[in-house]
Amino acid sequence: MAIQHPATLVPTKLELLQTWVPHQPWLGGADVSTLTRLGSYRFDDPDGEVGIETHLLGTVDGQVLQVPLTYRGAPVTGAEASLITTMTHSTLGERWVYDGCHDPVYLTALITVILTGGREADLYAATDHGLVLEPGTTHVCGSGPSTAVLALTTPVVSHDETTTNIDVGVRLVLPRVVVATVPGAGPALSGTWPGQVIPCVLATVRVPSGPGFD
Repeated sequence: MAIQHPATLVPTKLELLQTWVPHQPWLGGADVSTLTRLGSYRFDDPDGEVGIETHLLGTVDGQVLQVPLTYRGAPVTGAEASLITTMTHSTLGERWVYDGCHDPVYLTALITVILTGGREADLYAATDHGLVLEPGTTHVCGSGPSTAVLALTTPVVSHDETTTNIDVGVRLVLPRVVVATVPGAGPALSGTWPGQVIPCVLATVRVPSGPGFD
């Protein structure tokens, strides 16, 4: 489960996204002069150290962007190139925000959810009376049903127009400009959010012997 603490964030998540996203190579010409938050989904870090959250953003011209972030309590040595910014969290202190596509914790969580048929983490609000389950509006589900645990390699990230390919021993294919495509036969993550009631593909996994892996 994910826990949301009552806090002030400086900058806010939307502010940091509005600053960082317009400079990314995977936009495909989308008008990102203004971004709105459509939803987000989280995964669990088994060690409880890293916050994993993928944001779904709306653009002025009606596109949907997918932006995975990870939040850490300390900088990662050697990961300076994927550091987006630092933010001040009034409860947790300084947080280092990374591009999730380069973060092994995010990649492991995403692949695990896809292959095992998992779903998003439940979000709980920390209150004076304990943890309170927050109603979710964005839901994702992996196709499963494998129980295999993969040993991932160091991520190699590349961009093909509006798609990000991440090679980690398997290939993750992540549409950054999300198109309403229904899940096919291969391992995939599908999701819904406000305004998108029919599940559409948010990520796929291709194994080295499978189609499209070269």
